[in-house]
Amino acid sequence: MEKRFLAPKEIANAMVNVGVGKANLKTSAMFFLGILAGAYIGFGGLANTIVSQTLANIDPGLAKFSGAAVFPVGLILVVVAGAELFTGNNLMTLAVMNKKITVSQMLKNWGVVWIANLVGSVLLALIVVYSGVLDGDAGTKAIAIAEGKASLGAMTMIGRGILCNILVVLAVWMATSSQDVISKLFACWFPIMLFVLCGFEHSVANMYFIPAGMLLGAKVTMGALIKNLICVTIGNILGGAIIIPCLYHSVYLKDQLKASKQQS
Repeated sequence: MEKRFLAPKEIANAMVNVGVGKANLKTSAMFFLGILAGAYIGFGGLANTIVSQTLANIDPGLAKFSGAAVFPVGLILVVVAGAELFTGNNLMTLAVMNKKITVSQMLKNWGVVWIANLVGSVLLALIVVYSGVLDGDAGTKAIAIAEGKASLGAMTMIGRGILCNILVVLAVWMATSSQDVISKLFACWFPIMLFVLCGFEHSVANMYFIPAGMLLGAKVTMGALIKNLICVTIGNILGGAIIIPCLYHSVYLKDQLKASKQQS
């Protein structure tokens, strides 16, 4: 019988190989795929804004859940269609810890992809705003989202960023386990829906949400945008590049790495 999913230890080894592949991408490929990922996550953010505003007058709880329910389309597009997302690429630390890539290779990928995600997110925000997609109540909601995110304190941004990317990399982790598209969709949907429902902070999503609100007239300064992206990025790295990879490496890969060193 064909195996339908990978066991956790197999996922850990698969993620190491994924990290090697990402580290060896051409810079141009990293950048173009990063632009796509920024736009994909932005599409999820756009859907979240429209759906939650549409249902706001019916039931606030239903509006919040419905907005969270449509946001995962962003990561689904990244995973299934193929793109380079900074927060997901935080799992590359597994390949570093397993001595398969260098820290400089990982940081190059992160830097190029982060910038490309920003470009893709802002480009989508520009097209959405100037094509009138967020006119009316949806625009008011977009402004409120941007101002709310920009007004958070630094430690709140970092803490919510940690919690967010724990769930994001677990979504990527489970999607890697999945051997068919439907399974990948569900693996992505539940953790991403949860982080949006809980109000956690995702750096790439904020690259869309805050600029879109600013373009519509949100009272957010460039300094506030930069502060948010820096703090949330730090939190995302702590959650997605340190906590989850270090724990799984310790459990599934550390002894394996020691054994391979002894054999050599």
